[in-house]
Amino acid sequence: QVQLRESGGGLAQAGGSLRLSCAASGTIFRINDMGWYRQAPGKQRELVAVTTRGGKSTYTDSVKGRFTISRENAKNTVTLHMNSLEPEDTAVYHCKAEVLQSGSSRYLEVWGQGTQITVSS
Repeated sequence: QVQLRESGGGLAQAGGSLRLSCAASGTIFRINDMGWYRQAPGKQRELVAVTTRGGKSTYTDSVKGRFTISRENAKNTVTLHMNSLEPEDTAVYHCKAEVLQSGSSRYLEVWGQGTQITVSS
């Protein structure tokens, strides 16, 4: 089994910064894409940022220029550094990873349990 451990985040004021980290553990052969999703009350879940194994990153338009995603393949971790936070960033954030396990030919989609990010005005 593969698990994603999420850490960081919490509460911040508008304009502040928070950092989310996600570490994968278990029987991992390779991790392809890895990133963060979020879902705010009354809204659909959306991708926030994702990075490939090679380090190519994609961001949703609303966070471009404010958030930065990075990963350390050797540690199976991904970090989302959030700057200039806005109240609209308030949501439950989930880490997701595409994991290839030894002996498998398909990537497994693994989700973290989710962590609440609240940004006050």
